[in-house]
Amino acid sequence: MSRSLIVFRHSKSDWSADFGGPDLERPLAKRGRKAARAAGRFLSATEVPESVICSPALRATTTLALASQARGWTCSVRESDAVYDQGVEGLLGEVRREPEATRLLMVVGHEPTCSETVRLLIGGGLVRMPTAALARVDLLVEDWGEVGPGTGVLSWLVMPRVIRA
Repeated sequence: MSRSLIVFRHSKSDWSADFGGPDLERPLAKRGRKAARAAGRFLSATEVPESVICSPALRATTTLALASQARGWTCSVRESDAVYDQGVEGLLGEVRREPEATRLLMVVGHEPTCSETVRLLIGGGLVRMPTAALARVDLLVEDWGEVGPGTGVLSWLVMPRVIRA
């Protein structure tokens, strides 16, 4: 069974917002909300993930919510602190725990982890994921537990400015 991972960097957050809370509670900017909806429309036109692992940060959960609402798609979602604050190894640890029935998994996370994860999976190269970018990596593994360095091929990398065009 082929497996694929979509890495989705959260949309643009509002650094000027006076939300008065910790980093986890930083909201999306207006531009970020628009980009999240555009990314959701793009995903619904290609292939909707079966399952999502999402950072618990408000900007990540809001990105996912707006993306899925854009075309009304749904899938199972689990939040993980590891995606927020444990870097590539934390993210990959969560991916490796994904149930075997899942064929297309999406992770909604942060930089530099998103770019570094894609780069690691495809065996190197220069990958830069701005806010709201999406990358699909087709994995050359039989089960999620085998995901690691060089086990994937970049299928596509879509920048938010292209999605809105």
